[in-house]
Amino acid sequence: MQIHKFYLNGLYLLLDINSGAVHSIDKLVYDIMDTFDGHNDREVSQALAGRYEQTAIAEALAELHELSREGTLFSPSLTVPARLNEKPLVKSLCLHVAHDCNLRCGYCFAGAGDFGHDRSLMSKEVGERAVEFIIENSGPRRNCEIDFFGGEPLLNMDTVRHVVNYVRRREPESSKVFKLTLTTNAVLLDDKTIQYLNDNNISLVLSLDGRRQVHDRMRPYVDDSGSYDDVLANIRRAVDSRNGQNYYLRGTFTAYNLDFAADVIDMADKGFTRLSVEPVIAKDCDYQLTPEHLPELYRQYEILAEEYLQRKLAGRGFDFFHFNVDINNGPCVAKRLSGCGAGHEYFAVTPTGDLYPCHQFVGRDHYRIGNVFKGVENTRLSQKFRQAHVLNKPACRECWARFYCSGGCHANADLFSQTLEEPYRLGCELQKKRLECAIMIQAKMAL
Repeated sequence: MQIHKFYLNGLYLLLDINSGAVHSIDKLVYDIMDTFDGHNDREVSQALAGRYEQTAIAEALAELHELSREGTLFSPSLTVPARLNEKPLVKSLCLHVAHDCNLRCGYCFAGAGDFGHDRSLMSKEVGERAVEFIIENSGPRRNCEIDFFGGEPLLNMDTVRHVVNYVRRREPESSKVFKLTLTTNAVLLDDKTIQYLNDNNISLVLSLDGRRQVHDRMRPYVDDSGSYDDVLANIRRAVDSRNGQNYYLRGTFTAYNLDFAADVIDMADKGFTRLSVEPVIAKDCDYQLTPEHLPELYRQYEILAEEYLQRKLAGRGFDFFHFNVDINNGPCVAKRLSGCGAGHEYFAVTPTGDLYPCHQFVGRDHYRIGNVFKGVENTRLSQKFRQAHVLNKPACRECWARFYCSGGCHANADLFSQTLEEPYRLGCELQKKRLECAIMIQAKMAL
């Protein structure tokens, strides 16, 4: 497959898959592309005879041939870059500083914070060693990342502070620059903690599911009371303290709130401008998403895309993570093929220092890949992740969205297919819809 065409919100759009070029076209060209392969002008003319004037068809074909010569239509297939066959350089770690939590979220993949094992906190020694692991294994890479994660990382602020201090000391010594992020449910975000996070330039990912009834249903306290009021107040204080910058609000929607566009809009109406709301990943439960939900979920993404576009054009816009697609200067080829780098460039670190391919694999013990004190021990598994890119996945090779989603989430593939090579199909369908909406938005804003 070399092209993808679609109609959305009044626009006929054509994507050249390999180059990433997007063309806004008319109905004639849209119909031509049902037949045209770059070399069969006569067949196109015959197929459209009686529907369009032959002169108009000929003019359109001439323009399409020009796009092909420019390399923005029927562009050649991508090949695997050499770096994906070389030893990987670690770029990012997710530090599970707390395998414990003060909420009991119904959809939590972490088993209410303990990831299927004992509740525990990361020691300062393990935190230091994790920093040394990324320094030792990042090679000449200058920019590295650490995300403080859990469970709830604010339950272990002693280790967070210690690791931050250690990172800042090691940066000039190692010629590295670390971007630090902390993902939190916001329950413990008091003024002192907020000030510390701001002073140390730590980005925030803040969990909020949208409207009160939606949030409280899935994100209650241990005693089953709602957390919405406390969480919203703390998030507002944190976001205001950093002038609306350096944060993301991240929510999850389930079968209980298929009208999730209303949750995104509710957060935007409250003045938050950096938003991400994700579909729940679950099976064998009543809140899971199923193929029967897809028509409504597609409709919700279209509602959200239209609202997003209107607000942007009116100068009161917000950012929605999945609509932030750069159709002009996308990622490099290696990134487009391999995605997040789980298992070879990115690892999760448990409180005991064990390495897993990413935070969602923690607790799936057969995916333990090493330890920060000993390094990557299961090199075969690490290499398996490195080679699980879109050109090695049969379903992905034939998908128009392959160079945007990079094959989807490995953890979701494993959960639903018990293999890295078969993507999570429901997730694929939602991703493709989000991408069409994102491309439409970019095209509209360029008009």
